[in-house]
Amino acid sequence: MSGFFSLARLGALLIKEFIQMRRDRITFGMMLGVPLIQLLLFGYAINPDPKQLPAALVAVSQDQYTRALVSALETTGYYRFGHVVASAAQAEELLATGAVAFVVTVPSDLARRIERGDRPRVLVEADATDPSASSGALSTLGTVASRALIGARGAERAMQGEAGGEVEIVVHRRYNPEGISQYNIVPGLLGVILQMTMVMMTSIALTREIERGTMENLLAMPASPLEIMLGKVLPSLAVGAVQMVVVLAAAKLLFDIPFAGSASLLLAAVLAFVLALVLLGYLISTMARTQMQALQLTFFFFLPSIMLSGFMFPFRGMPQWAQWIGEFFPLTHFLRVIRSVMLKGSGLGEIAFEASVLCLFILAYGALALARFRNTLD
Repeated sequence: MSGFFSLARLGALLIKEFIQMRRDRITFGMMLGVPLIQLLLFGYAINPDPKQLPAALVAVSQDQYTRALVSALETTGYYRFGHVVASAAQAEELLATGAVAFVVTVPSDLARRIERGDRPRVLVEADATDPSASSGALSTLGTVASRALIGARGAERAMQGEAGGEVEIVVHRRYNPEGISQYNIVPGLLGVILQMTMVMMTSIALTREIERGTMENLLAMPASPLEIMLGKVLPSLAVGAVQMVVVLAAAKLLFDIPFAGSASLLLAAVLAFVLALVLLGYLISTMARTQMQALQLTFFFFLPSIMLSGFMFPFRGMPQWAQWIGEFFPLTHFLRVIRSVMLKGSGLGEIAFEASVLCLFILAYGALALARFRNTLD
C-alpha cells in the first residue's frame, strides 16, 4: 500500500459503511424514528397545563346559583363535569379510583344563604397526588365562583359593591395536602428505574448468547423454549425485587414518602410489573441480532413510555390520541397503582382494573416471546 491518502480507498470504505448501514435496519430506523418521535411528543402531546379535567358534582338541588357556578367552572376549560352524584360516599369512590380529579360539593341551601346575604361555603376536593395537574385549575376557583354567583343574582347587586364575600371556596388537596412534588415523583421513579434496568438487562439475554456463539449449546440442551425463557427471566425478576426494596426504603428514609396502603398489595403489583418488563425485554431480544440492536430497541420503547405514561407530564393534559397510546405501556398502569396504594391507601377494589391490565401485558409479552423464539431460533 502506497501513499498517505487515497480518494479511491476512502471511497471504497464509504461505500462499505453505507452498505452496512443499509443492512442494519434497526439502527437506520432509530436514526430517523427517535427525532421524529421527540418532535411529535413535545410538539403535540406534552401539555404542562392540563384542561378538561374530569370532575364530579355533589349537589342535592339544581338551583340557578348551582347551575351558574358549574357553568362558570366549565367555561374556564379546566373542569368537565361528567358525574353528578347525590352523596359524598359516591364522590369519595370516584376520587379514590381516579375516575375524577375534582369533587365540587355545593350545599343544599346555597340559594337561601345567598338570598339572605350569608357567605356560603363550596367545598372543592382535588386529587393532589400530582400537584402540577391540579394547580392551574385550583388557581381560578375563587374569582370565577364569585363572578358567577354575582351574575346569577343580577347586575343590581354587583353595582352595589357586593362583589366580595359572595361565596367562600374551601379547597381540600387530598392525599397530598402540602402539594409536595416528591410525593408524586419518587413513587413514579420506582417504575421508571425498574423499566430502564429490567427491559435493558433482559433484552440482551439472548443476543449475548448469539454473539458469544453459545446459543447452539443452549439449543442442544433438552430444554423447551418455555424453560429457556424462564431461565433467562427469573434471575432478572429477583434483581427487580431487590431494586424495589432499595427504592422504597430510600423513598421512606430520605423523602418521608407516606405509605398509606397495603405492603403486600404493593409487592404483588410490583412483581407483576417487573414480570411484564422482563418478558418484554425477552421479546425484544428475539427481534435483535446484536446487543447494540437490543439496546436501541429498548431505548425506542423507553422514550415514548416515559413521556406518555404520566411520569414527567400530567397524563390528562395530553390529547386523546396520546392518552390512547399511553395506555399501551405497562408503566402507565403501574404509576396509577403505586400512587394509589402509597398515597391514597387504595385496596384491591380500587386498583383491580390496572392490575388486570398488567396481567394482560404478562400474558401478551410471554406468548409473543415464545412465538418469536420458535420462529427465529429453530
